[in-house]
Amino acid sequence: MNEKLRVLVSVDLDGAKAQVKTQGHVTVQSIQGLYDVMKRADALVPGLALELDMTLAEVEPQAMEELRGCARSHHLPLQVDPLQRNYRFSILAPKLPAPKIAAPKLVTLPVAAPVLAAA
Repeated sequence: MNEKLRVLVSVDLDGAKAQVKTQGHVTVQSIQGLYDVMKRADALVPGLALELDMTLAEVEPQAMEELRGCARSHHLPLQVDPLQRNYRFSILAPKLPAPKIAAPKLVTLPVAAPVLAAA
């Protein structure tokens, strides 16, 4: 698991939207840096529609719930944005890992001895 967080921001000023692509391991600690990036992107054009692309990231459930809460409320956490500006952002959720299916175990059955019929 990669502990580094890599972020790429693409901004379309004409369309007033930005995409924040995130890779790496997103935790409740590292998410603070992600909030700062979102805040800076919004500062370019206030009211910018932000798309948070987490499809290539490994996101802890608590961090994802925190992000979803921010998307629902349209606000970043108070400690990140004391002015509580409105943010318009959507989240492209990470792909869920395929469930690990154990290979079936082969069982050896005992073979009965052949029974010979008496003539």
